[in-house]
Amino acid sequence: MNRRCASVSKILPFSCVDGPGSRLAIFLQGCNLRCKNCHNPYTIGMCDNCGDCVTTCPHQALSLVSGKVQWDADVCQQCDTCLQTCTQHSSPMTQSYSVDALLIQVKRNAPFINGVTISGGEATLQLPFLCDFFAAIKSSQELAHLTCLVDSNGDLSETGWQKLLPWIDGAMLDLKAWDNEYHRALTGRDNYRIKQSILWLAKRGKLSELRLLVIPEHSDHLQHADELAEFILSLGDVPVRLNAFHHHGVRGEASGWKSATQQDIETLAEALTQRGVKQITRPALYL
Repeated sequence: MNRRCASVSKILPFSCVDGPGSRLAIFLQGCNLRCKNCHNPYTIGMCDNCGDCVTTCPHQALSLVSGKVQWDADVCQQCDTCLQTCTQHSSPMTQSYSVDALLIQVKRNAPFINGVTISGGEATLQLPFLCDFFAAIKSSQELAHLTCLVDSNGDLSETGWQKLLPWIDGAMLDLKAWDNEYHRALTGRDNYRIKQSILWLAKRGKLSELRLLVIPEHSDHLQHADELAEFILSLGDVPVRLNAFHHHGVRGEASGWKSATQQDIETLAEALTQRGVKQITRPALYL
């Protein structure tokens, strides 16, 4: 039995946007970046049990028990008032799952999925759980055929990736800006280690996808198209996904930024294509 636990924000039994095929997607709580453009800001912080959300819940789905916030899923109407209230960018609906408990979910869905993706927040902040969970899948005759992917911001040390490498089929990483100053302005941190993670995983054939987020007037991929294309080509046969910024779920300053249009995406796609990048995936839709 494996009782190691993780703080889980959400579980999607079936997803077609978190890796190839139909996948069970698990979103862990907590992130070490503070992206202004985050579409899921309630996954950033960890609940400090302050209780502010308890008094604002219109359906009395939250309560304080022994100093900790308790969530009643049967009463909850998913109005998200608590998410808007929390100053910690957290969610009182986060739940703790053990490796064994999540394996039950995987086994239930195994006949209908191609694999499992762990996302966030930032999944690698709960690295010991991640390693144990994927190792359990790979060691199970019933589940070993499922691919195990991690969706990460890439800000993990090489030592961390070395621990995770034996248990994953691949990682999908974001490069939110090329220049450090742009990256700090967007996320609060530089991108040196993220670039190193991208290169390290690609060298070992574990970089499943590189993602570039297009934010008009705030991302700098087009300005550094020559360097960016050279970097991408050095990765080998790695697909590049262009994502279009939109306002859904975004809070604060970025909620007033321009959404990316199809023309914004095509301009960057054309610039990269002209410089030799071949595997480019566009957004399925624009909001």
